Amino acid sequence: MPVWIAVVLGIVQGLTEFLPVSSSGHLALMQSVLDVHKYMDDMLAFDVVLHLGTLTAVVAAFRKDIKELIVEFFGFARDGFKVKDRPYRRMIVMLLIATALMVPAALLDGVISSVMGSTLFIGCALCVTAVMLTFADKSAGGDKTEADAPYRSALLVGIMQLFAIVPGISRSGSTLCGGLFSGFERSFAVRFAFILSIPAVLGAAVLELPDMFADGFDTALLLPCAAGFVCAAVFGYLAIKTVQWLTRKRSLRFFGVYCAAVGIISIVLSIV
Repeated sequence: MPVWIAVVLGIVQGLTEFLPVSSSGHLALMQSVLDVHKYMDDMLAFDVVLHLGTLTAVVAAFRKDIKELIVEFFGFARDGFKVKDRPYRRMIVMLLIATALMVPAALLDGVISSVMGSTLFIGCALCVTAVMLTFADKSAGGDKTEADAPYRSALLVGIMQLFAIVPGISRSGSTLCGGLFSGFERSFAVRFAFILSIPAVLGAAVLELPDMFADGFDTALLLPCAAGFVCAAVFGYLAIKTVQWLTRKRSLRFFGVYCAAVGIISIVLSIV
């Protein structure tokens, strides 16, 4: 794989993993444009590296929250799983509830793979993401945080994340909208959505590791993988900070307009 393709895919992965515009949809479209199918033998290892890059970005952006969650997790078990007056312990329970709903996604892997390359399907899904973001930006949001958000809110966010296994439906966008529709305070909605991405991103990488090692690792991929990792991490971090700022400014509609435009173009090109 040429390094320049690794750089492009790393930038696309880093930006679209956290910008609410669907990383899976954009990567599928970009792979089609760049005709990377000739490098399919390299893509498994490269996908794992890109996932690790975006994981590094979210850990760096929310390192203080993650540190508190780790500390409270051990205290949570030590104190007999008491959550009263411990906001981060409540947040742990909410994250577990939302993450548990992703288990059925593994059963749908074959179905999702069958539509992954359909630009028509991805275009329609991007339009759905656009509608979702527009409604969330105009009407959603509240004042609930990890201190008082009900557990049923985590259930809604988890369901929204489950929809995001469909290429073209943004995981960050759907979970962010789920939080806003649940009345989360806007900055908490962003934190919860992105921290929730850690199990999903890590799980995707772990599931691919056995196949990667079974096929062996081509040392010629070291430089492309390094370039992809750095680009995914750096641009992922920048994307997170951008979403935090735009969410506070109630400007998610710009992402909605973008998703609608890309979706319509994809639909037209697939038909033509």
